[in-house]
Amino acid sequence: MELITGQRFKQTRKYIRAVIIISAMAFLLLLLFLSSILIYAKILGPPPIAVPQSTIYYSDNNRVIGESSHGQKRYWEGLLGISPDLINATIAVEDRQFYSHHGFDLKRIAGAVVADIRAMSKVQGASTITQQYARSLFLENDKTWSRKLNEAFYTIRLELNYSKEEILEGYLNTIYYGHGAYGVQAASQYYFGKNAKDLSLAEASMLAGIPKGPTLYSPLENFDRAKRRQQIVLASMAKMEFITNKQANKAKSSPLLLKGKHLIVQTQMAPYFQDAVKQALKSQLQLDERTIELGGLRVYTTLNERQQQIAEKAFSTIISADSTIQGALVAMNPETGAVQALVGGRDYQTSPFNRATQAVRQPGSTIKPLLYYAALENGYTPSTMLKSEKTTFKYNHDQTTYSPSNYNHQYANDEITLAQAIALSDNIFAVKTLFYLGLDSFIHTIHRFGITSDMKSVPSLALGTSGIKAIEMVNAYSILANGGKMVTPIFIKKVENAKGEVIFEQQDVAEQVLDPDQTFVMTQMLSGVFDEKLNGYTKVTGNSVRSKLTRPYAGKSGSTSTDSWMIGYTPQLVSGVWIGYDKENKLEKPVEKGYSKQIWADFMENSLSNQPVQEFKETNQVTGVYIDPKSGKLATSDCPVARLTYFVSGTEPTEFCPSHSKDEERLEESVPLEEKKSWYKRILRFWE
Repeated sequence: MELITGQRFKQTRKYIRAVIIISAMAFLLLLLFLSSILIYAKILGPPPIAVPQSTIYYSDNNRVIGESSHGQKRYWEGLLGISPDLINATIAVEDRQFYSHHGFDLKRIAGAVVADIRAMSKVQGASTITQQYARSLFLENDKTWSRKLNEAFYTIRLELNYSKEEILEGYLNTIYYGHGAYGVQAASQYYFGKNAKDLSLAEASMLAGIPKGPTLYSPLENFDRAKRRQQIVLASMAKMEFITNKQANKAKSSPLLLKGKHLIVQTQMAPYFQDAVKQALKSQLQLDERTIELGGLRVYTTLNERQQQIAEKAFSTIISADSTIQGALVAMNPETGAVQALVGGRDYQTSPFNRATQAVRQPGSTIKPLLYYAALENGYTPSTMLKSEKTTFKYNHDQTTYSPSNYNHQYANDEITLAQAIALSDNIFAVKTLFYLGLDSFIHTIHRFGITSDMKSVPSLALGTSGIKAIEMVNAYSILANGGKMVTPIFIKKVENAKGEVIFEQQDVAEQVLDPDQTFVMTQMLSGVFDEKLNGYTKVTGNSVRSKLTRPYAGKSGSTSTDSWMIGYTPQLVSGVWIGYDKENKLEKPVEKGYSKQIWADFMENSLSNQPVQEFKETNQVTGVYIDPKSGKLATSDCPVARLTYFVSGTEPTEFCPSHSKDEERLEESVPLEEKKSWYKRILRFWE
C-alpha cells in the first residue's frame, strides 16, 4: 500500500514538473512571440497617420470662400485648439486608463469578457482610444478575427512610435461624429456652429457621446437618447474628478442650441478664381493634385469678396441673359500684383474654361500704350506729330504692303499729336511709330511688360493682332499704374499645411523695369482717352462712359472684328474686361462692342466707391505745361482749349501755338529751323 502511494506521489510530482516545464516553455514562447511582434513593429516604424482632409480657401480678409471636401468634412486642430472639456469628456467616456496603458486595457478587456459571457452576447466594448484610432485609420468595421488581429498590430505600432498626445490629437481629428463630419472641428461647426476650442461643458459632453454610435446618439436624430448619453459622459467626468458634481448637474440642465449645418460654404465663391489658385499651387509650390484636394491645406488668397461680387453683378446686369457672348475680367492691385477679382466666363457650371487666364485673344488697340511707351524712350513726346491719312506701308524689302485703316475710315488728313493719337486710337499713327521703332524693338518692349505670349513679327502687331491672355494685358497695365515696377499676377498670400505650418508666404518684391518719368507721361496721356479737350476729327474712345466716371482714370479700349477690350486704372486699382465669342464669331451688334467699356466703368466706379479719390502723382523729373491739343505747342491765352500735359523735363515744347498767337514775329524767331520741317518724313521712309 505504501509502495503504491509512493509511486502515485512520484507520478504526481512528475506530472506537476511537466506542467511547470510546459507552462514555462509556453510562457517563453509567448514572450518570444510578443517580443518578435514588438521588434517587427519597431522595425516597420511609425505607420502613416495622415488622413484626407478638406483644403480650405480664404479671401483676403480671411473669410472662407471654398473648400475641397469630396463629401467628408475634415479640419485638423491641435490639442490647444480643442476645448479641454471635450478632451476630458472623451477620455472619461472612451478610455479612462488612456495615459497609463500601452494600447490595451487588460482589466477592461477582462471585464468585457465576463459581461459578454453572462449576457451570452456582445454587450460591452473594451477598445481603447488607440485601438479606435487604429481602426479608423487603417481598417474596416467588420467583425472578423483578421481585422481584430490587424487592429491589435496597428495599435502596437501606434503606441511604439507616437506619444499619447499625438495619438489623442489624431483620434479627436479622425473619429466620425455623424452627418459627414470627421473630427472635432467639423463636428463642432456642424452641431453647434462654433469652433472646437469654444465649446461649453454642456456642448462638449454632448459631442463626446456621439462616436459610440453616430446615428444612435446624434442629437439631431434622437435628442432624448443623446441626452441620456450626455448624462453618462458627465457622470464619468465627475467620477474621474475632471469636473464637480455641481458642474455636471449644471451642464446636464443647460439648453443646447443645435445648428445642423456645416459652416464651410456649400457653393464655391469665384470658381474661376479658385481654379487659378489651384493652378498656382501646382506651378508655384509644385504640389500634386492629391495634396491640393485632400491635404488639409489652408490657402489664403488675394480675393476681394466685395470686388468679386461687383464684377459678377456687372456681367449679369449689363449683358443680356439670352446672349451667348462670353467675357472675362481681371482686377489687380498695381502695387503688389494681387489679383482681387476674376471672372473667367459667364457661367462656370456650363463652361469652366477660364477665359481670363487661358484664352489667347487679340488685344486690339489696348497694345498701343506699350508701343507708345517704347516710342517715349526713343525720342517721342506727347507733342510728337505725325500725319493721319490713308497710308500703304511697304516692308520686307518693298515686297509686301500693308494698308491699315482707322475706325469708320476717319482720318484727320493732317498732322496730329501723340496725345491725340492715343485718345482717338489712330491706327496710322501707331503703324508709323512701329516702323520707326522696328518690330524687334517693340516685341522686346512687350516682353519687358511681363507678356510671355508669342508675338508675330508683322506690321499689324501695332494694332494688337497677335493673341495675348487677358491676365497678361492687365498685368502690363499694372506696371504702368505703379510707376514702372515689375509685378506678376499673385493669387496666393500664404499656405499652411494640415499641421498649421506655413509652407509658403508671398514676398513683395518689385523691380524697377521702366523709367518712372516716362511711365507717368504715358499714364497722363492715357487719361486723355476720357478727355474731350483732346477731341480732334472724332470723339475720344472713352466718350461713351465718360459721364459715368467720377475720378481720374487712365485707360485704353481696343477692338478687333472678334474682340472688344477695355483696360484702365487708378493708382489703387487696375482692371481689364474682354468680350467676345468662344468660336471667334464677329461682333456684329454695336451694343456687343460696348459691353467691355460699360462693364469696366461699372466695376471701377463701384469697386472704388468706398475709397478716397487719388490723383496720379507726378514724378520728380517731369514738367507740366498747358498745351494746345491740336498743335502740340504751348497754349496762349487765345487758344480755345488748353490741356495740362506732362513731359520729361527738358523735352517740353518751347514754342507757342501759332494758330492763336498774336506775336507772329516773336513766335517765328522761337522756332528752331529744323522743327519747321515735318520731321517724320525724314525718318520714316517705309510708306507711300
